[in-house]
Amino acid sequence: MSKHHSDWKHHGVQVIKGDQLDPGTAQTPGMFRQAAINHARVGAQKIWAGTVSIAPDAKTGVHHHGELESVIFIVRGKARMRWGEKLDYVAEAGPGDFIFVPPFVPHQEINADPDNVLECVLVRSDNEAVVVNIPDVEPVEHPETVHWIDPIHRQGSFESATSEDRKVENDY
Repeated sequence: MSKHHSDWKHHGVQVIKGDQLDPGTAQTPGMFRQAAINHARVGAQKIWAGTVSIAPDAKTGVHHHGELESVIFIVRGKARMRWGEKLDYVAEAGPGDFIFVPPFVPHQEINADPDNVLECVLVRSDNEAVVVNIPDVEPVEHPETVHWIDPIHRQGSFESATSEDRKVENDY
């Protein structure tokens, strides 16, 4: 049975229109993030969801997202993911495909199309933007055209990150 609430009209289902996404998130050269669902906008406690548009040929440095699980849905374009201790594994995804990134998995995201934007929907298992760079792993595909690293991609490990290192709500 659901929890009773006296004002479901204002505390029930919320629709966030596609033209009402919040661009007030951390931004990265070559990427454009917009928050749809987070604590600040709808009171979400356990998830973050939004969109990301990634410039042609953009590549990240090697990183992981701590304890968070991430799901990426490809709307348009061609994504390439590399993962593992030395980024030994690779997979590509296109429109309609989902990518699941488990906790602590070192990975590199790549827009595999040098000419077209990659458009995705991103969902995280918490509303914290935990992103930990792994500087001692040489990326298989060097960030050469557009660097996909920003102020929330911090150096160090998840365990040693402080609360200031972990930006909350709509940063990612």
